[in-house]
Amino acid sequence: MSELVTLLVTSVLINNVILNQFLGMCPFMGVSKKKSSALGMGVAVVFVIVVAALVTYALYYLVLVPIGLEFMELITFILVIASLVQLTEMFIKKYSPSLYKSLGVYLPLITTNCVVLNVCLVNITNAYDFSHMLVYSVGTPLGFALVLYIFSTIRERLELSNVPAAFKGNGIALICAAIMSMAFSGLAGIV
Repeated sequence: MSELVTLLVTSVLINNVILNQFLGMCPFMGVSKKKSSALGMGVAVVFVIVVAALVTYALYYLVLVPIGLEFMELITFILVIASLVQLTEMFIKKYSPSLYKSLGVYLPLITTNCVVLNVCLVNITNAYDFSHMLVYSVGTPLGFALVLYIFSTIRERLELSNVPAAFKGNGIALICAAIMSMAFSGLAGIV
């Protein structure tokens, strides 16, 4: 049990996909201007990653491995992810048009978000059993959503701050992201 808790804390805080591995930077910079859109994107990414990880894990071990087509994992995983993103996009468009409009082009970009594919591939390359796969597949998108939301609150405050003209916009945002990265890496001593 302690191994699963360690994996959860590590995937959420210490090896955060945005601040440590620098994956998913496009939605990180694009959707983090407002808390509501950051929270919506975070929930969408959590859903897509967890479901994609479950489906790809099952497909890999129940279909690809028995018939000897392990080398087809990449194309299979990409097809699964693209399908899930399309379903998520249709659901959000129907039930929350305002969120759909605020996410804009970044919602379909979840398909190409390397975080989703990274989680699916890490589950296979690390040969996680089902419980480890599930913990890692929940922890990683939770860390993504957490950092996205924290960063959006910082960016909302930065909009109201008196920032020198040379640093306005993405400049000061990237400086804040670097400081957040250092702060999160300081948590490495916990585990």
